[in-house]
Amino acid sequence: MEVIYIAAPAALLLGAGFVAAFIWAVRRGELDDLSTPPVRMLFDDDGGEAGERGARGG
Repeated sequence: MEVIYIAAPAALLLGAGFVAAFIWAVRRGELDDLSTPPVRMLFDDDGGEAGERGARGG
């Protein structure tokens, strides 16, 4: 039963940390665009030197 004295405050601190991280992300605008990231990999990029190396596997 004594473990509750450690577990409850730890759970509250962890929950408060997650809420603080969520509020920080919202204020920074991390959640503004929810539709582009899932389809970003489908867009055709220009390639360039780095893109060509990645396509050749080297």
